Amino acid sequence: MRKGIWKSDWLVGLLITLVFLAFSRSDFLQGLERSAYDFSVRMTHRVPSNKVAVIAIDDESIANIGRWPWPRDVHARMHEILSGGGAKVIGQTVFFIEPQIDPGLQFISELKTAFAGSSFASIPGRIADLEKVVKDARKLVKKKKDANGRAAVDKIADYLSNSPLKTTVADELGDYLAFLASAEEALNTDQKLAESMARTNNVVLAMPFLPGTPIGIPDEALPDYVQGSKLPAENIIDNISTNPGKYTPKAMVDAYAPIAAAGEAAAAVGALVTIPDVDGGIRTEPLLVKYYGDYYPSMALLLAAKSLNLGVADIEAIFGNSISLGRLNIKTDNESLMNTFFYSDTDNLAFPVDSFFDVLEGKIPASKYHDKVVLIGATAIGVGDTMVTPINPTMAPVLTLAHSVSSILNEDFFIQPSWGLYATIGAFALVALHLMVMLPRLGAAIGFSVSALLFIALFATEFFMMTNKGTWLQLMLPNMLLIVGHLLLTTKRFLIAERGKAQLHAESAESNRMLGLSLQGQGQLDIAFEKFRKLPVDKSTLELLYNLALDYERKRQFNKAKSVYDYIKEYNSDFRDIGDRANRAHAMDQTVVLGGGKTTAGGTLILDRSGVEKPMLGRYQIESELGKGAMGAVYLGKDPKISRIVAIKTLALSQEFDGDELDAAKERFFREAETAGRLTHPSIVTIYDAGEEHDLAYIAMEFLKGTDLTGYTKKGNLLPVEKVLDLIQRAADGLAYAHTNNVVHRDIKPANIMWDPDTDSMKITDFGVARITDASKTKTGLVLGTPSYMSPEQLAGKKVNGQSDLFSLGVMLYQMATGELPFKGDSITNLMYKIANEKYASPDKIRPEIPRCVCVVINRALEKNIGKRYKSGKQMATDIGKCLRIIAAERRGLKSA
Repeated sequence: MRKGIWKSDWLVGLLITLVFLAFSRSDFLQGLERSAYDFSVRMTHRVPSNKVAVIAIDDESIANIGRWPWPRDVHARMHEILSGGGAKVIGQTVFFIEPQIDPGLQFISELKTAFAGSSFASIPGRIADLEKVVKDARKLVKKKKDANGRAAVDKIADYLSNSPLKTTVADELGDYLAFLASAEEALNTDQKLAESMARTNNVVLAMPFLPGTPIGIPDEALPDYVQGSKLPAENIIDNISTNPGKYTPKAMVDAYAPIAAAGEAAAAVGALVTIPDVDGGIRTEPLLVKYYGDYYPSMALLLAAKSLNLGVADIEAIFGNSISLGRLNIKTDNESLMNTFFYSDTDNLAFPVDSFFDVLEGKIPASKYHDKVVLIGATAIGVGDTMVTPINPTMAPVLTLAHSVSSILNEDFFIQPSWGLYATIGAFALVALHLMVMLPRLGAAIGFSVSALLFIALFATEFFMMTNKGTWLQLMLPNMLLIVGHLLLTTKRFLIAERGKAQLHAESAESNRMLGLSLQGQGQLDIAFEKFRKLPVDKSTLELLYNLALDYERKRQFNKAKSVYDYIKEYNSDFRDIGDRANRAHAMDQTVVLGGGKTTAGGTLILDRSGVEKPMLGRYQIESELGKGAMGAVYLGKDPKISRIVAIKTLALSQEFDGDELDAAKERFFREAETAGRLTHPSIVTIYDAGEEHDLAYIAMEFLKGTDLTGYTKKGNLLPVEKVLDLIQRAADGLAYAHTNNVVHRDIKPANIMWDPDTDSMKITDFGVARITDASKTKTGLVLGTPSYMSPEQLAGKKVNGQSDLFSLGVMLYQMATGELPFKGDSITNLMYKIANEKYASPDKIRPEIPRCVCVVINRALEKNIGKRYKSGKQMATDIGKCLRIIAAERRGLKSA
């Protein structure tokens, strides 16, 4: 074999193809295929069945009816209402797998049992026995003609007939037993549920199954009322006559039957099982499941059958091919899975979804559900799990079921044709030939064009077949082979070409070095800098640049000297003394810095340009100015004794106040320092020192890297929702600590929270409007803060507490999650009115991908009624933590699959 064969393009293309073939079943590649599938589903428009409706057990229903789970007579009432409205079939997805025993029912049952075993229960019988004895005694004395005995017996008989034992006690005992029986009946909600289902005769119950490979036989057979819903053996056809049993439905290892009372009264019991895909998404519906040799239809299939007046006997299955339901023919895969069609619209709500409470209370007429398949299920947060589907990452199971039922009734499912595997193999072979044979013979431009056209053709074919033919051809594997193979082959060509260019670069580097030195010697420093920047950066090049910077300093061009130092720092920040020299050049280039001289507006001082020593403020050495406000500036400083970098906030109080006002302003300034200095928390900036010098009052505080959060409130630069929640949670913890120490910030906004992405450090800054919330000192009528983030009570000038800060934090969470403020106005007056009176747009209306739990946190934080708002930052942080765990659980579900 020739030595050059190992460098040939065709061999590289073959190796890439073999690697892809080896990993073709990997979760990553299969996940990409599912992503393409989901995209096609979202782009496909079909009209959902108008026969399907959903009644949601939502947050509103739980808030009004009571804590979940509800007494089962509530469900019984709903069954009666829907039946009265003419519902065709009711799909109850709530699991009734355990008896619901009311404590009162248990007590009454025990009371009945105890009474039945007591002597009191025998009193009516004993009275009857005594009457019989008296009657027999009468006959005896009459027969013996004993007048005295007859008189005695008559007296006993009269006493017995008029005695309370016969006239009152026996009746009261009967009434007591009847009362116990009626109380037992009233508290037996399971029986009420069963009676409602028996009357309606159209309720299909859900029976959860657990997937797995069974070993042996089950502990006990499923109840008769469950087995009544299994598929008859004569309705099953094995599609592979030469290899029976090759294609069968998914096997189950466990099942949870509904309680006997409900199961016996139900019209049918359907299998409810979730089969996640490789990426954790739900795209299929198991129409049949296998449980120890028996086959049970899914709940979706039974609901569709009942809506067509069909039963289990009307279902026929051809394993590995299809399932027939009357005249409907539903295509399935080898495990009897149907590729469900998910109907997408702007709200991801293709079916009418009504609140359980509204239907129960008659706010929605039951006639709305006439002749419909009505599905009852939970959508409330914390009641059941959500599912990842092609159109919604957090879809409630009852909505997934609605899509499956509609897919069956409309025959809207996707088909994987028997020839689909061959099409995938053919496309894969075509791409492999392109990489090994065609691409190596084409130029860069033509090769890119051919690869691009082939990519478009494969993608368009898959997209067209999905959206127009309802056929799923898996072509992402050949497409990924095309993309990766093309990139690797062109990169290989580029590296070979670059190897040749490197020789030329080495030759030109020496020319640039000599020319740069010549220009530097002639005083043409700018051009010399350009030549030196073309050199490979090594120690000798850095020496050249360092000497060039010194020449700039000698010419008093400090700004250009700093540019050279900065360039050197990009490659070696420890080279010689460039750190000090860069700082010195920057200081010399500033026109307004601290030092001896004339006081200027804003509390800054002009530096004597002849001096080179850095100015001092107290014991702090001033390095540079960080920012300037109306009354002062903020500097970057250093404590030479301990080499601590600090930020120094100054105020030129003497320029703004005179006499008593100056004394009051100083007192207020240092009270601010004292207030903030009491706070020691990881999420609050630390205050080190305070003092007064050069007519400037100053506070030395922790120097924070990074930037404030203002830049992350724009729609093009929003942080991930998890990171936003993390930052807001830490801010809530910090505010909880401050509020515990009787400090209210009063101006929470993105500009007052600093974050360093590199270290993930987050600090609340500028307690400049904070006040000690002491009842004896707090004044009403004082409005401080930024209007867009202020609470209604703060706008009204009322006395505020920590809950006002939490409202402002809620505004921040809304803005950082959506990129918009919840309240906007064309004037301050209009803005204040909206904050105090109007409702904001729900965050998920702006960004539908925002999880529901985030909206819940925002809604509570932005309550205008302070009594309904979070009571403390700790409460808010706890809710955010719960929300993060919900999101993380969904992410783990995706990864584990």
